[in-house]
Amino acid sequence: MAVSALLPSPAPSPVADSYARLAEVFPGLGIRELTGTEQAPGGAGWVGAAELAAGGAALDAFLAWDNAQVVQDYGHQARPDVVASFGFHRYAWPVCLLVTVPWFLHRRVPRVPVADVTFHRALGQLAVRVREFACLPGDPAARLPGARVVPDEEALRGEVRAAVAEHLGAVLDGFGPRMRRGRRALWGMATDEIVEGLWYIGSLLGEEPRAMAELDALLPGTAKPYVGTPGFRELTAPDGRRLPTRDRASCCFFYTVRPEDTCVTCPRTCDAERVERLSAAS
Repeated sequence: MAVSALLPSPAPSPVADSYARLAEVFPGLGIRELTGTEQAPGGAGWVGAAELAAGGAALDAFLAWDNAQVVQDYGHQARPDVVASFGFHRYAWPVCLLVTVPWFLHRRVPRVPVADVTFHRALGQLAVRVREFACLPGDPAARLPGARVVPDEEALRGEVRAAVAEHLGAVLDGFGPRMRRGRRALWGMATDEIVEGLWYIGSLLGEEPRAMAELDALLPGTAKPYVGTPGFRELTAPDGRRLPTRDRASCCFFYTVRPEDTCVTCPRTCDAERVERLSAAS
């Protein structure tokens, strides 16, 4: 008998199908799930989330990339707090998907503490070890190691909020002093990362309306530490089409780099300009 036949098979992953579906619609982000004693990747370009949370040399190197990109793309330096805000966005946007996509697709919510996540921004890759997850009664995954059954959909939404807050709260300990914003503004940014990421992936999946409805229920405006609601609303194009948009809970400060250009969801962007830009893009 082969030795391999004597070894126990690894337990099925509760999130593998979700991450595989994400890769199909958004190949720009790769997620590698670590199992058993497999070590997190390291070396050039890789940074552990715990290193970013510590706010030391690893965060300095991480933000140097953002600073260099601004100079390359726009020909001048950005303020240090703006660079830190860009860096936080570029980290938090994909990391939120580790939690929100399995919830959206399969009603499973992994816990992803900073000790279990590693990021390679240039390659667009995340490595994650899922030790624990929440699911609903009747889910076949409830029999898997690390499963924690919660009673209903609202309890599962609470798990999403808690899982993201656990991770981003730690990361904001590192980024926050450099971003020079108050606690409310920082968590407004975190709120926006949750919303913008799943809204975009929902559109790629052909389920934009459901994604918007799920996000409205997830972030009703009273769930601390998050700030505000998703802020979804509709505008009307000249041809009568309905154009979904939202108002961000925070500002990314991109206007300080290029004043004539703002995000389409920025509160600074008027509805007439939104209609023009959304109509051209659709």
